Amino acid sequence: MKKIAVALVLAVIFSVTGCANTDIFSGDVYSADQAKEARSISYGTLVSIRPVKIQADTQGVIGTVGGGVLGGVAGSAIGGGRGQAIATAVGAIAGAIAGSKVEEKASQVNAAELVIKKDDGKSIVVVQKADPKFVAGKRVQIVGGSSLNVSVIN
Repeated sequence: MKKIAVALVLAVIFSVTGCANTDIFSGDVYSADQAKEARSISYGTLVSIRPVKIQADTQGVIGTVGGGVLGGVAGSAIGGGRGQAIATAVGAIAGAIAGSKVEEKASQVNAAELVIKKDDGKSIVVVQKADPKFVAGKRVQIVGGSSLNVSVIN
């Protein structure tokens, strides 16, 4: 019975943490609020690209709870009596910490910090999902106002 519970908790943790939609950080994906909205457009040249990570806003509830349950189940399989209760508590705490870290890592997106020299002479920095097309010296199109989408001009 305990093995089934452990397998079920693991399946839930891994299936839910893998559901994060990271395309929202891409330069070619727009949110519903951005559709049918007039946006400014400008052009420039990529000066430099630095790999960074975007940490999605997450409360860590699924990973923490799932890890805690998994750790508690694993801990309860150890010993008996008072030792079992202590092992269950320690397992639940350790599992919750580990589950939170797993969820945190799963909600990170590989991104690029783009330094762009605009045609008007001003320089800007934009962070968005990494794209292999981003290469220093390439011409880019910058769309938006305070929220920008950058794409390479083919």
